[in-house]
Amino acid sequence: MSPLSTFDIAGRAMAAQLVRLNTIASNLANANSVAASEATAFRALKPVFTTVYQGNTATVDVARIERTGQPEARHDPSNPLADADGNVWAAAVDPNQELVEMVETSRQYANNVEVLGAAKALALDTLKLGR
Repeated sequence: MSPLSTFDIAGRAMAAQLVRLNTIASNLANANSVAASEATAFRALKPVFTTVYQGNTATVDVARIERTGQPEARHDPSNPLADADGNVWAAAVDPNQELVEMVETSRQYANNVEVLGAAKALALDTLKLGR
């Protein structure tokens, strides 16, 4: 198995951050949703990253996506989804935390774009040496 190139490493890291960004978007889209029961209430999605080794290099991959958080019971007897006690279950999503995660994710993605740009520039400069 050959070692990973800089392009492979940065590309995989960008793919992992894209999964993270998609889960954040899903969480924000469902942040204000309610459900009839605790079991059906939305829980925030969080990707779990794992280190992948190939040769003497390492990169990141998404191992799985977990559902996190505990839905909150809210008393709203006028809601059509309310149970016998008048409660609905609010999504277990903190929009502020998700926005912080989004900024961090976009910065990490941008860092990997810069790595790709630098690697490309170095490869082109190396090719110019042969002229």
